[in-house]
Amino acid sequence: MSQLSKGETAQKFDTKNKLRGIRRLKDAVKNSARAVDWLCRNETAFRQEIFLLIGTVVVISWWEISVYEKAALLGSVLFIIFAEIVNTAVEATIDRIGYELHDLAGLAKDLGSAAVTVAILISFIIWGAVVYHNSS
Repeated sequence: MSQLSKGETAQKFDTKNKLRGIRRLKDAVKNSARAVDWLCRNETAFRQEIFLLIGTVVVISWWEISVYEKAALLGSVLFIIFAEIVNTAVEATIDRIGYELHDLAGLAKDLGSAAVTVAILISFIIWGAVVYHNSS
């Protein structure tokens, strides 16, 4: 374990003084909003997926399909966004460790990208099934 310089404090997970109740919820919402703001400003893929989400909301608002189909379509796009957020978290963690090329760092980033690709494939399958089911 590394030694701290004078004036530095160790950051550790304190299980005894965790926020609880509404204060914890407010903090979680604040932290999530900060993360989404960062993603919007720094991640092109996330911005594209937000436009996809907006388009999905517009389409399912007027498309006369069941509420379950609407939920599936919306959920499939939200799952893409979820995968993108996790992918970005993996990339940020790897970059925090170091920018030098390493096989495992590259693999971790590739796996995160693969997760987004699988989420997109799942969404295509769901959209395709709903479109097919409602086209006859």
